[in-house]
Amino acid sequence: MPTFLSWLQRNSFVSNCCTFWTQGRMETPLPKAPQKRQVTAIIFLLLLWEVGSAPLKYSVLEERESGFFVGNLANDLGLSLGDLVLRGVQILSKGNKQLFQLDQKNGNLLLKERLDREELCGDIDPCILQFQVLLKNPVQFIQGELQIQDINDHTPKFLENEIHLKVLESSHPGTLFPLKIAQDLDIGSNTVQNYAISSNSHFHLLTRNHSDGRRYPALVLDKALDREEQPELILTLLALDGGSPRKTGTSQVLIVVMDINDNAPEFAQSLYRVQVPENSPVGFLVITVSARDLDAGIHGELSYSIFQSSNQVIRTFEINTHTGEIRLIKRLDFEEIQSYRMEIEAADGGGLTGKCTVSIEVLDINDNAPELTMSLLISDIPENSPETVVAIFGISDPDSGNNGNVMCSIQDHLPFLLKPTLENFYTLVTEGALDRESRDEYNITITVSDMGTPRLQTEHNITVQVSDVNDNAPAFSQTSYTLLVPENNSPGLHIGTVSATDTDSGTNAQITYSLLPPQEGDQDPQLALASLLSIHADSGQLFALRALDYEALRAFEFRVGAADRGSPALSSQALVRVLVLDANDHAPFVLYPPHNASTPCTELLPRAAEPGYLLTKVVAVDGDSGRNAWLSFQLLQASEPGLFSVWAHNGEVRTARLLSERDAPRHRLLVLVQDNGEPPLSASVTLHVLLVDGFSQPYLPVAEGARDPAPPDALTVYLVIALASVSSLFLFSVLVLVAVRLCRRSGASSLGGCSLPEGHFPGHLVDVSGAGTLSHSYQYEVCLTGGTGTNEFKFLKPVIPNLQIHDSGENVQEKNFRNSLGFNIQ
Repeated sequence: MPTFLSWLQRNSFVSNCCTFWTQGRMETPLPKAPQKRQVTAIIFLLLLWEVGSAPLKYSVLEERESGFFVGNLANDLGLSLGDLVLRGVQILSKGNKQLFQLDQKNGNLLLKERLDREELCGDIDPCILQFQVLLKNPVQFIQGELQIQDINDHTPKFLENEIHLKVLESSHPGTLFPLKIAQDLDIGSNTVQNYAISSNSHFHLLTRNHSDGRRYPALVLDKALDREEQPELILTLLALDGGSPRKTGTSQVLIVVMDINDNAPEFAQSLYRVQVPENSPVGFLVITVSARDLDAGIHGELSYSIFQSSNQVIRTFEINTHTGEIRLIKRLDFEEIQSYRMEIEAADGGGLTGKCTVSIEVLDINDNAPELTMSLLISDIPENSPETVVAIFGISDPDSGNNGNVMCSIQDHLPFLLKPTLENFYTLVTEGALDRESRDEYNITITVSDMGTPRLQTEHNITVQVSDVNDNAPAFSQTSYTLLVPENNSPGLHIGTVSATDTDSGTNAQITYSLLPPQEGDQDPQLALASLLSIHADSGQLFALRALDYEALRAFEFRVGAADRGSPALSSQALVRVLVLDANDHAPFVLYPPHNASTPCTELLPRAAEPGYLLTKVVAVDGDSGRNAWLSFQLLQASEPGLFSVWAHNGEVRTARLLSERDAPRHRLLVLVQDNGEPPLSASVTLHVLLVDGFSQPYLPVAEGARDPAPPDALTVYLVIALASVSSLFLFSVLVLVAVRLCRRSGASSLGGCSLPEGHFPGHLVDVSGAGTLSHSYQYEVCLTGGTGTNEFKFLKPVIPNLQIHDSGENVQEKNFRNSLGFNIQ
């Protein structure tokens, strides 16, 4: 029998196009069926090519038992047993009735049930049943035919056990008298082949071939009859088929010899043709046949009867013996029998008969909706697959003409196509790749409609699920995240959450989060990220592993990855920046005056200082930032309330009023420095202030207990010393004035380049430019005392006493130097 491979070899074009397929198929076993059931374009080419291939043909005798061997399908297809299983063979028959079963162990095609040729095909010869062989992986259709051969399993049978025949005694020898035929459901040589009559001296039997292929018996008169001698004869009619062994059927023929009757009945037409719709009701008048007889009396009275007929005719029609009306006694079915043919006999009272033929054609009515038989249905299609087979189905309509012409369609705007394969078979395929994220389910209605009037249609609904493929990477809700973490946090604190979504489903959408190693160029490559943070793999929650210190690490950034659990896994990443928020955990620190000085810091205040005179400035810093580092200054305690004030924003200590003689020469101030945090932190510093009449007065350290007013004797000593100091200052001023004039005469441009006259105390000019809290430059003359054990220096008055420098809206600021700072004066 022809196979698919042999057909490929006979078609050079197909063979050239598919060399790679056939070679691989001949050399190696077919690969396993792909789980995704994808069908490429080559499959449809093979499918179309196979339509033209020769069908598989099998033959079997009817009435074989279930399981009877029909043929070896594997050998006929050129497939090994393994290939047969992998390709998923399915046998498709018309309708829902399955004729075959396939033995997967040996590839044998077996009958599924007993087949009766007479039931399946009736009088049709040959009896051929069509079937299709479907190979699913890849899809391939192969047409098949099964011929059911007749066996002689039916005996010829006459419809009547006794045939009545009236013969006129005046009949001449050679006159023919037709007899009713015997019925045999077999066909070909197994049906009735001959008739025989019992031996007699008046008749012999003649068998004639009819146009319909049947053989009709007729008696031929050999010798004239004499009613007075023998009024009736009884003969035996024998019907013989051609089977082996032969089977026979008999009927008695009763011949009645009638008196002379001059005229036989004659029908108006020898052939009546009529068309009857198949939906005609029972009792419907099909036709009325009419005959006449020229005789009078009993010889002219006619009676009608069905002469030659089949079992189907007798079960479907009846004739009124008096009127000749033929009516239905059973509903017609065009799908079972399309036409009927019968002979009607009209007999008069004298035994003469006339015959006519009635041909009845059944008109098809569109009374059968199309049928759809689903052969293959794949309800789960992977997305991103190319053209894929979804379903294979057959359609049929037992009606004829336009009533049996069917067309198939699905809804518009669906990514599916219907492709015809074999006759009345269709394949439903996808137009291309599907996208589950756009639509994950399709409800497809296959509509099969005939072309009759009115049109009948059948709908078959299928649901196709689009299964997910890992084609979408996780996407973070933000490309970058900024997280705020207060310093000194507790370990394990949840500081934020990163979130990503994946439009896939199932495991393809299950996301795992992780911290990514730093990339080249990221800041702080030495930062041990694993010691700072951890991330929950399932939720994306970030936790601080230890307390963070704003002063040590103010900000850092890293990358977080999100990967799905698909195969292969897809991932994405986002940037996370962590800002450490400052907490007020550092108290202000006073830089000036220093806390760790070996001797107390004493500031000198001339008694001639104006209100607002800058005594000194408290300098402090705070390790925090922002509001926590905003410092404010406050005078908490003073030995002389109201004499000094501290500016709250810059820590400058100034005089609040003019000094008087009654003010104590020494004062102690307690200044508080406080930040703006919550809660606020503070520090304090103590200032010692010494009132002096002039900067030339030597500053002698006095014990802390000497703040009490001196006794009257000591005051006199001080006044004497003050007078001597004023005199010395006056003399020194005169010398400085002379030196200035000499410098001007010599073209000197500044006081720094002049040379002072020699004296016991060499003088130096100091220029302090914008240092500390002073905003202007001041020049002082400083004389070091010689031969003193304390190695202290004195501050004199400015070189130009009447020089006052004003800044818009501010008082004159003067800088006091402390001898304990150890300045190098050059």
